[in-house]
Amino acid sequence: MFIIIYITHPNEETATSIVQHLLKKKTVACGNIFPITSAYWWQGNIENESEFVSIVKTAPENWETVVKLIKQLHPYETPCIMQLEATANIEYEEWIRNEISIVKD
Repeated sequence: MFIIIYITHPNEETATSIVQHLLKKKTVACGNIFPITSAYWWQGNIENESEFVSIVKTAPENWETVVKLIKQLHPYETPCIMQLEATANIEYEEWIRNEISIVKD
């Protein structure tokens, strides 16, 4: 088992910067970045915005560390940082475990 962390960003540059930072810290094994259109409530209004999403994969033990690192770099007042438990073929799960460091704060 591993976790997927779904993060929204205001632009591609922010998404790329955060994913690269997490990779350099060895807290995630990989990240995917893609454009989306978001519709959401914010301060009493419905907003429709272009955003970018990153999806990163790591071990559950790194969840709190990854959230802390994202919050340090993220420009949003209330960033979306969502954890999903996942399973995959054993080779992929082993690859994730082999590419990260388990970080204890």
